[in-house]
Amino acid sequence: MDTKSFSLLSVFSLVLSLVIVFHILRKPSDARTSLLWIIFVTAFPIVGPLAYLFLGVNTATQKAWQKQTSDHSFQQQRLRNAQENDTDAQPALSMLALRKTFQTRMTEPVAAQLDNLLARLAPDDSLLTGNDIQILDEAETALEKMFLAMRSATSHIHLTTYIFNDDAIGKRLMDVLVERANAGVTVRVLYDAFGSAGASLRGFFWRHRNIPNLHIVGFTQADILKRKFQLNLRTHRKILVVDGTVGFVGGINFHDVYLKKGDAPGTIDYHFQVSGPIVSDLQYTFLRDWFYMTDNPIETLLHATHFPLPVRSGECAVRLQNSSPTRDETDAALNTFFAAISLAQKQVLMITPYFVPPETLIVALQQASFRGVDVKIIVPSKNNHRTIRLASRALYTSLLTAGVRIFERKPPFIHAKAMVIDSAIAIIGSANLDPRSLVFNYETNLVVFDTSFAERLKRVIHDDLMESEEILYADWRKRPKREQILENFFNLFHPIA
Repeated sequence: MDTKSFSLLSVFSLVLSLVIVFHILRKPSDARTSLLWIIFVTAFPIVGPLAYLFLGVNTATQKAWQKQTSDHSFQQQRLRNAQENDTDAQPALSMLALRKTFQTRMTEPVAAQLDNLLARLAPDDSLLTGNDIQILDEAETALEKMFLAMRSATSHIHLTTYIFNDDAIGKRLMDVLVERANAGVTVRVLYDAFGSAGASLRGFFWRHRNIPNLHIVGFTQADILKRKFQLNLRTHRKILVVDGTVGFVGGINFHDVYLKKGDAPGTIDYHFQVSGPIVSDLQYTFLRDWFYMTDNPIETLLHATHFPLPVRSGECAVRLQNSSPTRDETDAALNTFFAAISLAQKQVLMITPYFVPPETLIVALQQASFRGVDVKIIVPSKNNHRTIRLASRALYTSLLTAGVRIFERKPPFIHAKAMVIDSAIAIIGSANLDPRSLVFNYETNLVVFDTSFAERLKRVIHDDLMESEEILYADWRKRPKREQILENFFNLFHPIA
């Protein structure tokens, strides 16, 4: 490269870096995150700005605007349908009946305060009673339950997942979907294009593109043809709805990590089978995302066959809690976790595979412990993302000195995520306690107000607690300096990881 070309490249890099810095500073945001990006884009010309373009947190909300607009269009059509009386074509009256018949309110003070906050975060999602939730804490059992439900489908199968792999589990899933599609069942599958990239690159989905009734679409906001450049925005939801009457949510993806390999057990995870009125809200969430990625006619998606009249199947009161970078749902999961921890009177029991929460949640956990709340956190002792584990361990000291008890679950790796408050409220679903889930991802949780369910979930978590080793501060402070340096180094980057 001659001197003139090098000078032009240097000027271009400088101008590009300055533009990115201006973009970062033009709106208020987390100071630590903004500073990290400023250092990165200035220290690494070309590479830094490109990383910001594709991954930058400051661009996430803007890139989510198209999804926000799509969601509003879908909701407006839903409201118009509710004003019509043609139930053969639209689920208007069934949706109204669902809200009127099963909508409820909490009376116990802590539950009422939390539900009021959730109502403010998502006014269109009601607290619905009459639901049954089954805990599927063995991953292989959960997969078998989902396969069984799909094989029994007579109308439709709607599935969204983060990882749909081209392996034994993925092929088995595809076989079930193809068989049902050939039997006349409408099958819609929405996989995350990043999480399922391996299968996509090997042509796994392409090979099944011409099967009637089988529709498979990748969720992505990185599409140059559509002027989408954001790799960070991914759907991490795990939702399966069969015939509009049975649903599944939780942490399980469709790949082989859950299977035994010789004597080595597979990954541990929690999943949940739900029935009752809340299935309709899971259905709506799926169809809203499907509309965004496909532009299928809203009238086709909001059809009565997708929203059968709800039937009481249990006593659980449940509220859907979606979160995403869109304006309506931003920080919804973060605010829910914060409120639940802050309102706890007796106990906070949580399990998560990726524990790198923002400072607000750290403070909430500390304050809960100071109030005398029994706070227990379970994380894996060995993680499938080593840097996340190191970043997580950098937070231990501030929590341990506040009286929070931390337990590391012995192998195999545990991918479960759940929280129980005062043995009365449970939060289940797909969201982890890390920046990706709380800021970038499209996530779906359920907040369950039911003492019986909370006690059952608590017993499941306690089983994993018994397989864990507690981190004691007296021992923790003696760990090698080299480990402390590595932990603190990777913790520096977790806001943009």
